[in-house]
Amino acid sequence: MDQIVEKGLLYDYYGKLLTKRQQQIYEDAVSNDLSLSELADAYEISRQGVHDLLRRCDRTLAEYEDTLGCIKRDREIIQLADRLKSDADALTPSEIGRIADEIKRCMKEES
Repeated sequence: MDQIVEKGLLYDYYGKLLTKRQQQIYEDAVSNDLSLSELADAYEISRQGVHDLLRRCDRTLAEYEDTLGCIKRDREIIQLADRLKSDADALTPSEIGRIADEIKRCMKEES
């Protein structure tokens, strides 16, 4: 299940960088849970062709994350924001400032 969620997340972030055909097939495979046979019939290609395309897309999407790190960055920001929210009463102003600086650092890494 975690692998399916991770594939969906990678697609949500970087799917638009795939070709239109890759997007269609990958979305049908991951989001609509179509089998290789169903995809092969729908797109008039071999099952092996579908399999190869999906593996290429998985590799490409993972490479985008390795290079750009958008998912990692967003997870860090969410963790920091959650910490601020849950510990707000217990944090000192300097700790709040440090967490805010960490969030800014994460945002700068995006550019």
